[in-house]
Amino acid sequence: MKPEATQIACLVNMEDPQSVLEEVKTVVSIMIPDFDFEPLNRTFRDVVSLFHGQYPGYRKCNTAYHDLKHTTDALLAMARLIHGAMVNEQVFSEKDVDLGLISALLHDTGYIQTMDEDVGTGARFTLTHISRSILFMERYLSENGYSREDIESCRAILECTGLNVKIGEIDFGSAQIEMLGKMVGTADMLGQMADRTYLEKLPLLYHEFREGNVPGFESELDLLKETPGFHEMTIERFEHELGGVKRYMRDHFRVRWGIDEDLYMTSVENKIKYLNYVLENHEDDYREHLRRGNLMDKLDQIEKQRER
Repeated sequence: MKPEATQIACLVNMEDPQSVLEEVKTVVSIMIPDFDFEPLNRTFRDVVSLFHGQYPGYRKCNTAYHDLKHTTDALLAMARLIHGAMVNEQVFSEKDVDLGLISALLHDTGYIQTMDEDVGTGARFTLTHISRSILFMERYLSENGYSREDIESCRAILECTGLNVKIGEIDFGSAQIEMLGKMVGTADMLGQMADRTYLEKLPLLYHEFREGNVPGFESELDLLKETPGFHEMTIERFEHELGGVKRYMRDHFRVRWGIDEDLYMTSVENKIKYLNYVLENHEDDYREHLRRGNLMDKLDQIEKQRER
């Protein structure tokens, strides 16, 4: 059945983590009808607890851009890519799918502060969050009975989320794990850039970058101006370093929803067009033209807290 509104946010309630999980499970069941969801369910519960500050030894997530929704966005994008690949007769075992989805869930755990880390926010770890995520993943999977081989596979997959990583330098162990790594790297970016409120979240990202000492940006507006160029760089990375696996999205939407279109790339392109319009016509009052999700109000609150 083809819905009237062909937007990602109209297919699934992306604001509700449980709704996202249910769609992931629906997609996986199409691929592998007898899939054992217990490991995925457990990891999902634990990651939600981690971001909510209910996981032993860790504080609540306090990064406004790299939040739980970004993680669930990446999870669903990952499931969709795997499905699209299997529609194209790519072969993944149940273990492969489990490791790919769990890697997506754990890929940004490095932003979460431990109870001993009480200075600033998790944005302090922007430049080191991948290595921190890998450490969390290794400990978590070991505690939950995964083998050393599984853990090494997830390490390789998580390394693919680095924007400057050279895929050819990673030891994947198998062609399937390499493809899953490329998919996680793609899902990470597609999930955030296709988010309905991506443009509104960019000023929040700037403040994370500032706290994390990420060079190259002098202001929110500077980050917004750099985004069209970042988009072009990302498209190039999708096609070359990440093996063009984003092509599988279209087949997912065709089979799952009867929509012969890559809704992620449509959403991304529309956002870049609107951003260019704002930059050309409303540079002096850009915040007034980024009103989805009341995120500018959230940004105002963050700024007021910093002034205290």
